[in-house]
Amino acid sequence: MKISNESKVGALTAISITVLILGFNFLKGKTLFKTGNYIFAKYEDTKGLMVSNPVYVNGFQVGSVIDIENTDFNLHSILVTIKLNENYKIPVNSVASIKDNPLGTPSIVIKLGNNTRFLNPQDTIATRNAIGLFDDAMNKLEPVTDQIKVTVQSLDSVLKNINRIFDPNTKNNLQEAIANINTTTASLIVSAAAIEQMLDKQSGAITSSVNNINSVTKNLADHNKEVAATLSNLEKTTNKLAAADINGTIGNLKIAIDNLNVLVKKAASDEGSLGKLINDKTLYNNLNNSLKSANTLIDDLRVHPKRYVQFSVFGKKEKSGPLLAPIIDTASSNKQ
Repeated sequence: MKISNESKVGALTAISITVLILGFNFLKGKTLFKTGNYIFAKYEDTKGLMVSNPVYVNGFQVGSVIDIENTDFNLHSILVTIKLNENYKIPVNSVASIKDNPLGTPSIVIKLGNNTRFLNPQDTIATRNAIGLFDDAMNKLEPVTDQIKVTVQSLDSVLKNINRIFDPNTKNNLQEAIANINTTTASLIVSAAAIEQMLDKQSGAITSSVNNINSVTKNLADHNKEVAATLSNLEKTTNKLAAADINGTIGNLKIAIDNLNVLVKKAASDEGSLGKLINDKTLYNNLNNSLKSANTLIDDLRVHPKRYVQFSVFGKKEKSGPLLAPIIDTASSNKQ
């Protein structure tokens, strides 16, 4: 049977197209015959994941994405087929997450679990939506933006309060306060000039005071021996006072005061001679009469001595009677 050239060209064309399609799919990572180690992963968001994107475990590429297909019409679950390069032992509690790369292609990163059981071919691995770089930055900036909002609101309230406070009267008061501050500043300048004059090295009051202090200290230094001797004498005096029996002396003085009090008390009473002499009028009158009689006797003896003593041969006897009262001293009376 002879085959025509048209048939040969047609068959060759069909074969070429088939090889081209298979090669194109092979370059994209697809194959018509799924042979090898395959596992599946379901995501709600593939984040731009494409066929032939790499799959990593601990930074090492263990496979690639071989197929991406939708499992429902609502696009809530997208099935990703992963082809592993070898029969790797991946624990069943491992998690596969999509890591997006703004500067490159996304990839799947598998974080190994610690289970002793491993995934079998055609099993579905657990997934988790990994936070991208932009999402992570937004999550970190979200508290800051909230705080900025609160700060802006507080600042707006403060500005409103300031606008409410700064009415015309308040502005006038502030102007007066500023004027008072200027006056105070001028006074401080004058005070500073006075202080500078006081601190002048040649004629300042502080310089004079320091010179006087230096003079006093120099005098003290020159009379150091006298000061030391005075301090030594003062120390000796204080030592003698400390050694003296002050308590005994005070006790004796107290006893003497008590005795004096007793004596004064007795003198004020009718007990004893002194008390009777002071308080008894009869004794006073008797003593006064005795003194008066003694004065009368002395005056009579002075005026009439012959009545008591007769020593003259030619004398005659005194015939006048005795004095009955003392003679009044006229000279003393005149002087008074």
